[in-house]
Amino acid sequence: MTGYQVLTYWDLVAASVFLLLNALFSIALNLGLTRTLIVSALRMSVQLLLVGMILKAIFFAGSLLWTLLAAAVMLTFAGREIWARQDRPLKGLWGPGLGTGAMLVAGGLITIYGLAGPIRPDPVWSPQYALPLFGMVLGNTMTGVSLGLDTLHTALAKGRRDVEAQLLLGRTRWEATRPAARQSLRSGFTPIINSMAATGVVSLPGMMTGQILSGVDPQEAVKYQLLVMFLLGGSTGLGVLGATFCSLWRLTDTRHRLRLDRLSRGRS
Repeated sequence: MTGYQVLTYWDLVAASVFLLLNALFSIALNLGLTRTLIVSALRMSVQLLLVGMILKAIFFAGSLLWTLLAAAVMLTFAGREIWARQDRPLKGLWGPGLGTGAMLVAGGLITIYGLAGPIRPDPVWSPQYALPLFGMVLGNTMTGVSLGLDTLHTALAKGRRDVEAQLLLGRTRWEATRPAARQSLRSGFTPIINSMAATGVVSLPGMMTGQILSGVDPQEAVKYQLLVMFLLGGSTGLGVLGATFCSLWRLTDTRHRLRLDRLSRGRS
């Protein structure tokens, strides 16, 4: 194989037949998922088609400014998703700001490291390399941070009496909240750990599969996939750690008191 297989829109329509079949099953079983399933599929299709056109223009322009602007838009939407997925987010700008900041630091650092180190495109900010890599890093970090923060805030709200009892016994705020922090970190790390454990045995990741389908030697595709997985794991870990301890700092004070008044009320 020396090239990739060009898909037509009719190929995509044919591939959607089984998704439509699931929608029919939803109707037959009265699951109430038909509308959500169809709307999600249509939304995904429109978003990807628009992104494809936008990325084509950005790649053609080869501009650092447009590359940074696209990365900023991606970061903004990812930060909003983290905030929306939490049942008890922090109040005010801390709600969307904490997750966005954690992703910016972790994702930006890891992406720059990957581009300047192992990948080395010319120029280093080349959008063909920078945006796909940043998107993969951002997506995985977003999942870990959102799970970690949601678990942390829920654990503190439910275990408030235990934490305050520990504080009354003379424990520091970090010691008293350690069980909740551990629970949060485990929750945030779990998706990327599961992904790494299953990669190669249970699943072939999308990037590796795409390279193989386009004619790249499987051994070379494996090297790139390992590189990406290592970067994803590092970014997710740094993001979860940063978000968890920053949130704990916000939800306590220097007098070692728990400040759950800084959390919004549960949405569920």
